[in-house]
Amino acid sequence: MMVRLRVSFPDRPGALGQVARVLGTLGADILQVTVLERQTGRAVDDFTVSWPGTVDADTVRERLSAVPGIRVEAVWPTREIPGSAPDYDLLKHVATDPGRAFATLVDAVPDLVSAEWAVTVDSGTGELVHRSWQAPSSLDGAGGLAGVKAADLTPLRPATLDAGRYRLMSLPIPDTHLHLILARTEGSSFHRAEMDRAIRIVEVVSIIGR
Repeated sequence: MMVRLRVSFPDRPGALGQVARVLGTLGADILQVTVLERQTGRAVDDFTVSWPGTVDADTVRERLSAVPGIRVEAVWPTREIPGSAPDYDLLKHVATDPGRAFATLVDAVPDLVSAEWAVTVDSGTGELVHRSWQAPSSLDGAGGLAGVKAADLTPLRPATLDAGRYRLMSLPIPDTHLHLILARTEGSSFHRAEMDRAIRIVEVVSIIGR
């Protein structure tokens, strides 16, 4: 089972090694470490790890948090395969068939930022234009985002939003009337580093699909 852990720890020599040692004692195989931020004396990293069985998130939190200065922000399953290049694969498919650029984007982009699903929304009508296979058929009602205002889902600038059980990211697609919305129900809110990666992908896809 592959899991992502978002861990905050003091930005000092040896702190990363402490995290790695604790994960090793739990039987985790660290596949990838992604640096999200380094500021104010602390670091925030995402660890993609593999466990031979089911992960007890509470045990992971307890063992890591026992080390002074280490804080576990989130633990959640991930489908992102370390060492792969899903962003390049996405752009290759978009370039091969520019007419389906935004449909391809919606299908592939969730795996780039450990999201569960994605949709594009018409910012004028609020209607879904494209959706990935796990996305709800509507953003209203059961399984949707009831109670969330349309203006919150289609902001003028890239934004993140926590709405009930959902962690959301909304990105306006340049030169279109569409917004890309990504969602996950497990894990931490989308980090600025994840948003920056998604923004760059959306900008390139917009140019190709124009």
